[in-house]
Amino acid sequence: MSEERDARILKADRQQLQMRTYDLDATLPAEHRARLIWAFIEKLDLSRFYDKIDARGSEPGRSAIDPRILLALWLFATSEGVGSAREIDRLCERDDAYRWICGGVSVNYHRIADFRVENGKELDDLMTQVLGVLLHQGLVEDLARVAQDGMRVRASAGAASFHRQKSLEACLVGAREQVERVKREAEQPDPKRTAREQAATERAAKEREARLQAALEELPKAAASKPAKDRDDARVSATDPEARVMKMGDGGFRPAYNVQFATDTKSRVIVGVGVTNVGSDKGQLEPMLAEIERRTGRLPREYLVDGGFTNLAAIDEADRKGVTVYAPVQKPKLEGVDPHARKDTDTDRTAAWRARMGTTAAKAIYKERCATAETVNADLRIHRGLDRLSVRGGGKVLSVTLWMAITCNILRWISLGGAA
Repeated sequence: MSEERDARILKADRQQLQMRTYDLDATLPAEHRARLIWAFIEKLDLSRFYDKIDARGSEPGRSAIDPRILLALWLFATSEGVGSAREIDRLCERDDAYRWICGGVSVNYHRIADFRVENGKELDDLMTQVLGVLLHQGLVEDLARVAQDGMRVRASAGAASFHRQKSLEACLVGAREQVERVKREAEQPDPKRTAREQAATERAAKEREARLQAALEELPKAAASKPAKDRDDARVSATDPEARVMKMGDGGFRPAYNVQFATDTKSRVIVGVGVTNVGSDKGQLEPMLAEIERRTGRLPREYLVDGGFTNLAAIDEADRKGVTVYAPVQKPKLEGVDPHARKDTDTDRTAAWRARMGTTAAKAIYKERCATAETVNADLRIHRGLDRLSVRGGGKVLSVTLWMAITCNILRWISLGGAA
């Protein structure tokens, strides 16, 4: 204690009044990523977002948050690997970059979370606009070579949530009884519970009923994907009916979605996005080519995919459209058989693909697939948070995937000098 009495120190005085001047715009450097993302957003046509706003003119009601703010928050957060609306809400109070984006506008995690998943069509249009900017600036040139790769992303559903039809029907009966019970309780509310708590309980009961109903409607689709002998054993998740159990990268089986990206090998810009609940990549080549053409108005000249995408009909159709496919040829089961020789099942186009993949030039080109598609997917998984989904349903999963792709492309725009 004597040491403390002798020491000359400055003690905290939390009762003193302070007057501070605070220049929000001066908190970020001119080249800060948040500023660059905002600058890119200002290049885009956001009329679809504004058309959805109910507050108009002098009509009564609270003013809506500017969609630019919510867009910038999610794009910047995704670039930082933040995927939680609650975390963004906290950062808007503490972090200069998030405060700068908000510009004094108060946000809450409910609005942030809703905005992420309720604008699927608007995000789809935004993805196309972003590609349009990159193409217009010459940062993506002629799509000479594009690589596609898929990754299975863990769904927001547990393995124990999967049930057969009989179990789902029993659960649905219980859920409907719970909805009726909650309605009766609302007629004689508990004074210890607030109106908000009561509304939340009723909403949760209705949502569970809706999910179980959706699971029963999804069951025939799940059964159709199985061999005939296993269809009676088909199961669907009561948590996320559209999710399917897939074999993951570590060899285990878990509920997941198959997320597909197509990337231009030169610019490393994502030019196509897809989401499916089919675990195999075999049927994903043709839909992605259609997706690329829809977004860019053109098809790539060369297309690189791994062996999981190999499908003779798809390769033949792609070649007919002028797209040269580079995909590995399956190794023959019999020794001594040339894998690159024409097969009886080949057309002239698939025979040409088979022979092409035996050349040194084709093998060198094919190496770009791993260096492009797999590294972009790894970046999204490790650095942007696309390792496990926090939303449920194919539509919402696609929205999250679009956020990832748009963010990735804006970061490429920055790296390639588009902001200069």
